[in-house]
Amino acid sequence: MASITMLMLLSCLAIISHSSASTNDNQTNYVEDACSVTRYQSLCIRSLSSFSRTAKDNPSLWARAGVSVTLEEAKRVSQYLETLKKNKTMTTRGIKNKIALSDCIECFEDTLDLLHQSLYVLRKLSVMKFNSQLDDVATWVSAALTDEDTCVDGFKEGNGKRVKFVINRVSNVTYMTSNALALINKLATAGPKCLVN
Repeated sequence: MASITMLMLLSCLAIISHSSASTNDNQTNYVEDACSVTRYQSLCIRSLSSFSRTAKDNPSLWARAGVSVTLEEAKRVSQYLETLKKNKTMTTRGIKNKIALSDCIECFEDTLDLLHQSLYVLRKLSVMKFNSQLDDVATWVSAALTDEDTCVDGFKEGNGKRVKFVINRVSNVTYMTSNALALINKLATAGPKCLVN
């Protein structure tokens, strides 16, 4: 009798374990499927995997998630750039770095505005205005990408570890913005049928 009970218990544990593994596999499949349209897929999967449980296979939620994580990273980089300016860390290396830093801070102010605007509209999508809303969002996110590229270009002639670190951090935001734009384009292709509240 004890051996039958033990066998049943082991069977239940195996089923629960298999079910849990299956759920994790599904969540991995969701993020991998969503990120399949992006240029920087491993970064996409890494930055968006926590949204798998809620976004599942909904392009609208993945587009929101893409813009949301990009916005958060852009905020962090913007704060970092402001700290560099306040501490005069870059200005001691010459006028080129000083100008590049000021231009970059300005570019990131624009980027943050554009990403905020995009996320706001993505949260308010409607069936009637879907195409024009998505056109606006794609335009704004593309403009944010241009701003970030402009920031990187400003530092291309600079040198030193700090400049390389800034370029790397800003480049990471450009990759995330590129991914977000790809997710927005995927949503545009899917059409308004996938909208959720």
